[in-house]
Amino acid sequence: MPSPRTQFSLGHGGHQSPTGKPRKCSYTFLVPEQKITGPICAARGYSTDKDRVTRLDVAAVRDLLSKQRGEMETLKLVVDVDGNLVNEMKLLRKESRNMNSRVTQLYMQLLHEIIRKRDNSLELAQLETRILNATSESLRLASRYRELETKYSALSAVVNNQSVLIGALEEQCMQVYSRRHEHPPMGPPLVQVVPENIPVNVPRFTNEIQRDHNQRFVRERGSRSGPSPTGDTLEVQNPPERNFSTEGIGPFRDCLEAQEAGHSTSGMYLIRPDEAERPLQVWCEQDIDNGGWTVIQTRRDGSVNFFRNWESYKSGFGNIDGEYWLGLEGIYNLGRQGDYKLLVELEDWMGKKVYAQYSSFHLEPQSEDYRLRLGTYQGNAGDSLSSHNGKQFTTLDRDKDAFTGNCAHFHKGGWWYNACGQANLNGVWYNGGVYRSKFQDGIFWADYGGGFYSMKTVRLMIRPID
Repeated sequence: MPSPRTQFSLGHGGHQSPTGKPRKCSYTFLVPEQKITGPICAARGYSTDKDRVTRLDVAAVRDLLSKQRGEMETLKLVVDVDGNLVNEMKLLRKESRNMNSRVTQLYMQLLHEIIRKRDNSLELAQLETRILNATSESLRLASRYRELETKYSALSAVVNNQSVLIGALEEQCMQVYSRRHEHPPMGPPLVQVVPENIPVNVPRFTNEIQRDHNQRFVRERGSRSGPSPTGDTLEVQNPPERNFSTEGIGPFRDCLEAQEAGHSTSGMYLIRPDEAERPLQVWCEQDIDNGGWTVIQTRRDGSVNFFRNWESYKSGFGNIDGEYWLGLEGIYNLGRQGDYKLLVELEDWMGKKVYAQYSSFHLEPQSEDYRLRLGTYQGNAGDSLSSHNGKQFTTLDRDKDAFTGNCAHFHKGGWWYNACGQANLNGVWYNGGVYRSKFQDGIFWADYGGGFYSMKTVRLMIRPID
């Protein structure tokens, strides 16, 4: 196929026609068509030199374009820098807001701290006022204490004088007795047991004995006050029900039955052993060794005189919430209900507590003078009661011990004396531990402290065997 051609016509002046007018000639050229890759500029008419674009003009335009491109690049850089600055400004504004929030928070904390300091200053002022009041009260109590100390010293002097008088009367009695008999009675042999445990840091001697045994104690709710050693039989009063821990409930057979009934608080309870004629008020210990212990004897402050006659020891005496003896008949009725064990709790004047427990315990009836029956020993106080096992109860007016004289007279109490024995838990309550006496009449447990160390507190408790 032939390539397309382009036709160009060119006109030029020529010869004249017959009419006399000049004619125009035209030529036609056929040129092969070429592929056009750029713009086609068609100029109409004739161009002048000033309208022509030279290479210098193109170079100038190119230089101008290059400069403009450079300026554009510069502007782009400026715009980028400005954008970074804007972002940094935004971050700074955000941090500024955070700082303002933090400053506000710190200001509130400071305000709360100031308020708290002010409240503390008010509390401190109140505390200072209380301290001043307490100081004033302590000064008043100290003055009162000095007054009581003076009165106590006077009473102690009276007691010492009475002790001297009693000693003189005893000497006179011994002299009169010696005139009537060739061989006057001698005191019981002193305890020869060397205790395994000796309390330390105790005073060498003390002259302070228990309170005046002849004073009359006001009968309080839940208490029993007994007579002197030569008095009549002690009668047990029945206090109002509101005084018992088991208010409106009971009586129980013993403290273990009260515990099993849901009464787990230590305190005064009403019990009535089987075949007992009347109920008894006792202290139930529910806080040691699983509870259920019936306390039959308590010594703690010397407020009750234990130097009593047979009828008093049979019926019982003292204050249930203080010092008391439950009574031989009541202890006998408790023990005959079943198999019981005995717990002896001792406390010395250093606050140390020791105990002696016996696997079985009961008393024989009054016809046998409430003879003591004990089982085997265990504990850390030493066994000072087994030597009294099988012995009858002795008081000032009923001598059933194995000694030639009356152990109750020398030991100032009632007990299952042997001749006279290694324990005297119903003796005289001496203050301070080691005491000075002609005979061993304190509350002693020979295997703990010896015969001349009087215990601070003592409790005898029984409980059915598990």
